[in-house]
Amino acid sequence: MEKNFLVIGGGGREHAIADKLSRSKYCKKLWIAPGNPGTLGFAQNLSINITHPDEVVVTCLEHDIDIVVVGPEAPLMEGVADELKRNGIAVIGPTRDGALLEGSKVFAKTFMQKYRIPTASYHFFDRTTIQEAKAYLKEAKYPLVLKASGLAAGKGVVTCESYHFAKSILEQMLNGTLVGEAGETVVIEEFLNGWELSMFILTDGQNYLLLPEAKDYKRIGEGNTGPNTGGMGSVSPVLLLTPELKQTIIQKVIEPTLSGLKKEKIDYQGFIFFGLMIVQNEPYVLEYNVRMGDPETQSVFTRITSDVGEMFISVAEKRLNQYILSVTSQTAVTVVSVSEGYPGSYEKEKAIYLPKSTPKDIFIYHAGTKIKENQLISNGGRVLNVTALGDNLADAIHKAYKFNENIVFSNKYYRKDIGQDLLVLENL
Repeated sequence: MEKNFLVIGGGGREHAIADKLSRSKYCKKLWIAPGNPGTLGFAQNLSINITHPDEVVVTCLEHDIDIVVVGPEAPLMEGVADELKRNGIAVIGPTRDGALLEGSKVFAKTFMQKYRIPTASYHFFDRTTIQEAKAYLKEAKYPLVLKASGLAAGKGVVTCESYHFAKSILEQMLNGTLVGEAGETVVIEEFLNGWELSMFILTDGQNYLLLPEAKDYKRIGEGNTGPNTGGMGSVSPVLLLTPELKQTIIQKVIEPTLSGLKKEKIDYQGFIFFGLMIVQNEPYVLEYNVRMGDPETQSVFTRITSDVGEMFISVAEKRLNQYILSVTSQTAVTVVSVSEGYPGSYEKEKAIYLPKSTPKDIFIYHAGTKIKENQLISNGGRVLNVTALGDNLADAIHKAYKFNENIVFSNKYYRKDIGQDLLVLENL
């Protein structure tokens, strides 16, 4: 039953997934494309263009790969899952029609409305209706939210407090200067006031598995200030998620989504991430992602104690209902260290110095690193993730920050308040 696996992606999310896969008794051999310096210790990194489906297929045939796990969203929108399936290769990730849940905010909002999945009220505008959009903004209630419809690497969502700011963001999105082609259509959405929660499922098209929940921290600044990023940290579990609220989310969000996909004749195998806003104990869907979140994966997968290889094989063989997920009761906290200036312009190629040893309850996941002349250096905005397991939230926070202090590179920045909001609420 051993299988050869390929993980697609090279960030912290893929590092965390591949790390768990490497420990599976069902994993014969593991490749990761492109991988990163952190994955070299347990997998073979492959330098291929992951957004070229043909190149991915050729690689799989060359290495006799049985199952492909797709980390990021862009290859899915390019049809990598479609091409793999056509060639008889199992894939954890939806085909292009399913990937539209993330790849098009217009598709997602229309889908939610059709299947009565709670979400914020909204309007769509494109370059041909910019004057109508401005007129709408003039009369709108603030704050409100502007979202680029296409893929924008987590940076296509802007909360606007005033008409003049909203008008400026609208123009920048529609003319392509803010998020390129992703902003050709803009969703203007009501602002929901509540607390955010990330829920995840894995489905084989018939059955689904509810994975541990998480809370992530998108803003660059402490106290959730400044622009959105790809994610500055995460916590799992989230003790604010009561059994009653979890059941409400399953009934009002998760099951109607899966039912809607079946009605649309979309055969969906892979992860679905539900970005939720909880308003007065009621869930509203802010967005769908068709893959695991980053950096939520780092906290969620670190907590999984059952065999991840077996889990993926169960998806490929459409018997996920037979898989028993086990998760540690410990809390995981992930702190992301970034290059100063991110998510704007920042410098690369700063030498990174890691501690010589890592405790067994600490995990370093690489996000934007590379090796140059035998030296580990920074190669992205988000550079390294430290995930710590603790007996409770306070313990995990303490461990993550204490260890993070031992990682050194110039212009390093990280938020110092990851999990603090939950700590305050949970101590009430």
